[in-house]
This record gives sequence, structure tokens and C-alpha cells, in this order.
Amino acid sequence: MPDFDLDSLKKTWQQQPVQPKYNDSEILRMLNKRSRNYMKYIFWISAAEFLFFTILGLYYIVQSKESDSFLSILKRLGVEKDQRLEDTLDMIYLCIKIISLLVTGYFVVKFYQNYRKIKVQEDLKLFITRIIQFKKTVNAFIIINLALLVIFSLALTAFVIYTLQYQNIELSSETTLGFVLGLMISTVLCILLLWLYYRLVYGIIMKRLDKNLSQLKSIDANEA
Repeated sequence: MPDFDLDSLKKTWQQQPVQPKYNDSEILRMLNKRSRNYMKYIFWISAAEFLFFTILGLYYIVQSKESDSFLSILKRLGVEKDQRLEDTLDMIYLCIKIISLLVTGYFVVKFYQNYRKIKVQEDLKLFITRIIQFKKTVNAFIIINLALLVIFSLALTAFVIYTLQYQNIELSSETTLGFVLGLMISTVLCILLLWLYYRLVYGIIMKRLDKNLSQLKSIDANEA
């Protein structure tokens, strides 16, 4: 076993690189820059979503009809397919697409405006206020999209009920129960998948932004 050399240990310790020390001003600048970058990431993600769903919507309009799969469900319920039914369902899907794109487009603009308003050298209190406002905008975007999903499901359900009544179709209790359960399960699954997507994509960035916000508030409290 080698001898313990205290002098050698001290010399080795003194040769260790010293961690750089930053003052509050430098830390503040780094936090500001990071926060602004996180906002930029969210803007680009939302813009990519808008572009993706626009292209997807145009593809379905040109190549096929999304309503075909829903018409097959109606056919199993005994509904007779006609041109009026197809046109009405196509109009419902078109309205859903337009509303979804308008909502996403609106928030893309809001994210961009919030990002453009922020300056790295901005007053600390104003910067904190802008971050909090940006967080509220992101939360509103997520909640409204989840709410729209529920509203669209209810709209399609109302359409099914109206069609059944219009064609004087009476479903058995087993068929009605199966339809209601299937609709509820599919709606819940869609909401969960959408929530998980926002949780993973937006949640990770928002957590880092929250951490930066806490540090900025701490610096602001020390300066007060």
C-alpha cells in the first residue's frame, strides 16, 4: 500500500481548475437569454404544428374524405347513406379543420408577438411579467385545444342523434350502449394522447422556463 503524502495531495488540490464565479448581472443576462430561447422554441413548435395540420388538411381534401370512416360507423347503426348526409358531414369536418387552424394560427401569432417583445437587456420586473404572461398564453393554448376536442366530439354525437331521428331509426339498448361507450372511450383516449403530447413537447420547455422564472424572482427579491 503506497504511503499517504499530504504535501502531494495539497499540490494536486491547488492545481484543480477553479470554477468561474458569476455576479448577479451576468447570471441575469444568461437567464434572460435562456428564457427568450425557450419562448422561441415554443413559437417554432406551434408554427410547425400549424404547417403540418394545414398540409394534412389539404391532403385529405385532395386525396380522400375523412368523413368516409365516420360514414361506415353510421352505416353499422343502420343509417342510409345519401348525398345530403355526405355533404353535411363534409361540412362539419371542414368547419372543424377551419376552427382548429384559426385557433392554432392565432396562438402562433401570439407566441411570436410575446417572443418579439422580450429583450435580453430588459428591466427585470418587466421581463418576469412577460414570462408569466407567456406561460398563461401557452396554458390557454393547451386548454382551448383540449376543449375543442371535446366540443367536436359532442358535435359529431349530436349529428349522429339527429341523423337517427331524421331517418326514424331506433337502436337496440345494446347497440346504443356500445355506441355511447365507444364514443366515450375514443374521446377520452384522444384527450389523453393530446395531453401527453403537450406534456412532453411543451411541458419540458415550460419546466425549464419555470426554473428560470424562479431564479429571476430570487434575484429580483435580493435586489429589492
